Amino acid sequence: MLPYYRRNLRIAFPVMLTQLGGALVGLIDSVMVGHYSTTDLAAVSFANGIFFTVMVFATGAVMGVTPLTAYAFVQGDHEGVSRMLRTGWDFTCTLTALSCLLLVAAIPFLGSMGQDPDVVIAARPYYITRIIGLIPFMLFCLCKQFLEGLGNTFVAMVITTVCNVLNVILNYILIFGHCGFSPLGAYGAGLASLIACALMPLCFLFALLEKKKWRRYLLSAFHCGHSSLRQIKELAKVGVPIGIQTFVEAFIFTISFIMVGWLGKETQAAHMVSNQVADLTFMLALGIGSATTIRVSHQYGVHNYKAMKMAARASVHLVLCMNAIGATLMISLRHYIPLLFSNDPEVIDIVSRLLIYAAIFQFSDGLQCVGAASLRGIADVRRPMVYAFISYILIALPIGYLAMFPLGLGVDGMWLAFIIALAMAAVFFHTRFWRLTAKWQ
Repeated sequence: MLPYYRRNLRIAFPVMLTQLGGALVGLIDSVMVGHYSTTDLAAVSFANGIFFTVMVFATGAVMGVTPLTAYAFVQGDHEGVSRMLRTGWDFTCTLTALSCLLLVAAIPFLGSMGQDPDVVIAARPYYITRIIGLIPFMLFCLCKQFLEGLGNTFVAMVITTVCNVLNVILNYILIFGHCGFSPLGAYGAGLASLIACALMPLCFLFALLEKKKWRRYLLSAFHCGHSSLRQIKELAKVGVPIGIQTFVEAFIFTISFIMVGWLGKETQAAHMVSNQVADLTFMLALGIGSATTIRVSHQYGVHNYKAMKMAARASVHLVLCMNAIGATLMISLRHYIPLLFSNDPEVIDIVSRLLIYAAIFQFSDGLQCVGAASLRGIADVRRPMVYAFISYILIALPIGYLAMFPLGLGVDGMWLAFIIALAMAAVFFHTRFWRLTAKWQ
């Protein structure tokens, strides 16, 4: 197994740093905004809950580019690789336009979701900047998924690191009002993210033009004309179910932000902080998941089924090891972590309690991530979409609502629902993968 751990980690490590960097910026956003005011922290929580629901569908759908690019690449079909880049471009532009329209349509209804009026006022300008920033971010995601299909994860890591550093510097200036700027609170955090997002696709364009092989793919892609309807349908057939799967998972978290907001802005702020701490370890799982999709799709493309299964099994071991470390840190530091985010005693007390739940669901969250990634590697995406709907919508939502309100568990009830839903999804995904591949030699 040792060679498989090494190969998976070699691909996963840059992705893990990329994802972890993005999560850390979100965490630093919360730290800075939380020290600016609890109202602004709750506003960021509320706005991001709505924004990320749509964003994760769009970014999830673009993930279909990775396995399809990988199949063409390992078979030496360079024309197919270029064609997939162009199809991905047309698909991503369409998807981004629709996502932005949907997010804009929600603006008039922000005040009708039972939130504190001050929270809504602070959330609205932040939310608008996030919508604008989605446009360049989606182009970045397309380039990232394309290069991952070619087996390269290093470029995205470098670009994300540079842009994240810029984001943090701009946060400090714009949130608190330094270097001659007025303090903008949550709105300043949104502007910082927008500027950083705008830089990301420009850096990727430079990287694609710099390397001869990638430049050939890029130039060829835009000389072949628009994609045909058949090509877009081929990508959508893989990408849309992935997008729906990621959407329904994000939807339960979005609804949780809205329902927890009914309990008060302190509880909502604590809920957001706890989610963002849990996201740090999940980003590591996502990195391993991305490597799993790449490794599984490459071996699947050359019909080396034994290596494909070994790569998937190695990822399971890696994610369990990393999540065990993350869970241990959450539990042991649960009384200290909240102090980074807020001076509010009520927020601190709730976060220290919720981190215990977060530590528990690390294992099932990591396993469901790797299970779904393994299935994406063999382009099995429709059944996982159904499994995600059952786990997150039909089971988690009712349990979360009943536990929070009729049973009187408050925010703790929602976190119990997270644990149950993620565990069920993990069982579904892994059972499906090993049942499908059992007969492949």
